[in-house]
Amino acid sequence: MPDSTFPRVATLTISDTRSSRDDESGRLLGELFARAGFRVVEHVIVPDEIDIIQRQILAFVSRSDIDAVVSNGGTGITPRDCTFEAIAPLLDKTLDGFGEAFRRLSWEQVGARSVLSRALAGSLGGKFVAALPGSPAAVRLAVDALLVPVLAHATSLLTGRTAHDETPPC
Repeated sequence: MPDSTFPRVATLTISDTRSSRDDESGRLLGELFARAGFRVVEHVIVPDEIDIIQRQILAFVSRSDIDAVVSNGGTGITPRDCTFEAIAPLLDKTLDGFGEAFRRLSWEQVGARSVLSRALAGSLGGKFVAALPGSPAAVRLAVDALLVPVLAHATSLLTGRTAHDETPPC
């Protein structure tokens, strides 16, 4: 059962080909977050189009019932992959260690191909935002190894429920 101390998450599948019938990674995101005690508020599928991705991210971030947005898909290097280009310029702060950690962990599963991932995370408007690759294996790895262990703390920091010191913001 979700607890009020756990983040409320919106999930987003970015794909030109997936629909609600075959969105395995989107379903897996929801299942993994729910199993960890998080509440998935909404799931949306959008095409690999920068302006559409940005509008959806901004719509999610503007909502008071959402603490984090996690997308899957579009983080590779094909000509249609534009998730990084859509999300990175929106971020207030980037968490470079997220992508680095994901690629290191992914190396153990797929070897050198892991460097082709452009997974990223950061904050936007006081919300946590992460972009994951679209494969179910990548989603499972990122959620289990990175997001479940840090997401509650990250959202607490971003909302001011947890503070490290009394230093004024930048």
